[in-house]
Amino acid sequence: MHRYDLISCHDCGVLHQRRPLRPREKARCVRCGSVLYRGIHSDAGRMAAITLAAVITFLIAQFFPIVQLEVGGYSTSATLLGAIRVLWMEKMQVVAAVVFVLTMVLPAVELSSLTYVTMSLRRGVRPPGFDQLLRMVGLARRWGMTEVLMIGILITIVKMTSLAQVVVQPGLYAFGALTLMLAIVVSFDPKILWNIGEHLPARGQGRVAQKPFHYAALAKGVPLLACHSCGLVESLKYKVRHQYCARCGAHLHRRHPDSVGRTWAFLLAAAILYIPANLLPVMYTHSLFGKEDDTIISGVVYFWTSGSPALAVIIFVASIVVPVLKLAALALLAWTAQRRSRWRPLQRTLLYRIVEFVGRWSMLDIFVITLTVALVRFQSLAVITAGPGALAFCAVVVLTMIASMQFDPRLIWDPVDTHGEKHV
Repeated sequence: MHRYDLISCHDCGVLHQRRPLRPREKARCVRCGSVLYRGIHSDAGRMAAITLAAVITFLIAQFFPIVQLEVGGYSTSATLLGAIRVLWMEKMQVVAAVVFVLTMVLPAVELSSLTYVTMSLRRGVRPPGFDQLLRMVGLARRWGMTEVLMIGILITIVKMTSLAQVVVQPGLYAFGALTLMLAIVVSFDPKILWNIGEHLPARGQGRVAQKPFHYAALAKGVPLLACHSCGLVESLKYKVRHQYCARCGAHLHRRHPDSVGRTWAFLLAAAILYIPANLLPVMYTHSLFGKEDDTIISGVVYFWTSGSPALAVIIFVASIVVPVLKLAALALLAWTAQRRSRWRPLQRTLLYRIVEFVGRWSMLDIFVITLTVALVRFQSLAVITAGPGALAFCAVVVLTMIASMQFDPRLIWDPVDTHGEKHV
């Protein structure tokens, strides 16, 4: 057996032996049903070609205008970077910085790192910084929100059709293509790339021998630790205070330190900020008819009454329903984990997966505000600026995402009798 033949379930901690899969097949945990890994074509050359194409598309999307508005002889257009700059100039630096990181920095980090790694693997070489780059890919993937931005762009275009003539620009097509490419890139599991580069020589060095895992420790019941970055399973070293992964250098721990306490802290902060996020204006509209304040609720009402009920439902669900349900779901998970409850562990694990998946979509309103503020700048005719509600709502989304990441779902299964199953 190779040292990566053992795989630990991210959600419940049960150990499994990795087996080869055919394309489009999925390996699921025998206890909680979580997807452990997928059967995909792991050819490094194919990965390099797709990621390189995604990088080129990403550059086009960032530097070409997305949409242009024309009304009363005035014309405005906006790129993503230009929209972020407008937010920054309007004293909304925190929101601008968050949008910049989530839509530009992190996707750029993921694509550039994957391109560099896969092109090196294609040549049969393990590149310098291999482990650090793949860890960065995993982190960037959890926070990057290109697909959410794409939906926000479409909603903004529909909203602008009632105010001005909308002219689609090349940046919109580039973002559409980029969203599709990233859906393919996401299927490239960094753990698979780690396994491909496991036995490859580093640049300028000879081939290295594979390091076997001492399975005698498993038979003797020695506690095991699974690396959440690269997936490597190792024996617990009692004489070491802080144990680090032998492959990627990540810090190893049996459970996330202070998981429940940190979850409660971020959750309570998000709950407090949720009130001003809904009561304070997220946008101010200055026009010939005066000044108008728009809250999240008023935006939903606007789309509903203007003949776009589908968009009204999307914004209502993403901006109002999802944050409330996330707060309630995370509170339930933290409370039951704190009490070491055995109540419906399978259903609670499923609830955690849902919370983790839908959390990013609450950022939809912030992206719509960003583009709207940049586009509607027709001097004396109409100007839209961001309001304090946007800052509060942005903080709610970020805090709830951090809260869900701090929660360790394996705590759900710790009180449950595993009937002798090995778990880490």
